[in-house]
Amino acid sequence: MGGMAIRTASTGGLVRFGLLALIWGLSFLFIKLGDEGFSPIQVTLGRLVFGTGTLLLILLVRRDRLPRGRRVWFHLAVAGLILNAIPFSLFAYAEQHTSSTLAGICNATTPLWTVVVALLALPDERPDRRRTAGLAVGFLGVLLVLGAWRGAVSGDLLGAGMAIAAAGCYGIGWVYLRRFLTGTPNSALALSAGQLLAAAVEVALVAPLLTGLPRHVAPLPLLAVATLGTFGTGIAYVLQYGLIRNGGAVLAATVTYLIPIVAAAAGIGLLHEHPSWNQPVGALVVLAGAALSQLRPRRPAGITPERTGGFRGRGRDAASRHAPSPERCTAPVRSDPARR
Repeated sequence: MGGMAIRTASTGGLVRFGLLALIWGLSFLFIKLGDEGFSPIQVTLGRLVFGTGTLLLILLVRRDRLPRGRRVWFHLAVAGLILNAIPFSLFAYAEQHTSSTLAGICNATTPLWTVVVALLALPDERPDRRRTAGLAVGFLGVLLVLGAWRGAVSGDLLGAGMAIAAAGCYGIGWVYLRRFLTGTPNSALALSAGQLLAAAVEVALVAPLLTGLPRHVAPLPLLAVATLGTFGTGIAYVLQYGLIRNGGAVLAATVTYLIPIVAAAAGIGLLHEHPSWNQPVGALVVLAGAALSQLRPRRPAGITPERTGGFRGRGRDAASRHAPSPERCTAPVRSDPARR
């Protein structure tokens, strides 16, 4: 019976793993399609509205409630700005200037940015040869992706720059989440719903200043934005939560490395994009650097993360975990003791 339970959990974890990689990888395709009928800020607002609605509905079904307290909502508003409003908009603007394939590849730099921000922001983080080498390899891969030897006139440079800036936002935001929201008593679902709600309000306040109402709503872009929000920014969170509980954090973190592969396959196969040779090769170098920079050093026998105390005591553990993908930028997932 025990073996059967393990096999069932493993199968469930692999199914969630595949669905997450597919949903998050296809997100760049949906952004590109949404850009064909809406302005970038409208694409961002639409995905946030659909994503927030999905999580609020799940929250209602589970009889959970949104967080309370000004302090928590302040941090959720900051997290929503850094992890949702700004990077979602940057990716939408980026794909007006570059391919969905290149945007997905640039997203793969998120783990690198997370390590950089953690080294700068967490007192317990110390650069070592392994991480320094990983960062060097990763950012060398970025130069390869951008085709730096061609000079600053590369056609994809503006779009790629915005996509890399979006990944940098994720790096900042993930460290912020772990610093200010991990220890709150609210469920991960409630925190994520609150974060998306705050981001939706922020974008709704800014949108009228940047764009007007669309003159014509085409079915395909509308369907793309609705799918992007409902699945990529809503359902995917629930899948990730189940994946971490059933498959473990290591399996969940590995999804990050499949996203550019799915994004490239979708862009090439469905949108007929033609990336240059240096983009996929550079992507492999970026992923290799990200993996190297986040390998954990072996702990001395008898020392566990729990014995190191509070957040500052486990800075290296927290920062060395993989950063979320663009669609994984909601509040940190943690076990709910009441539901174990």
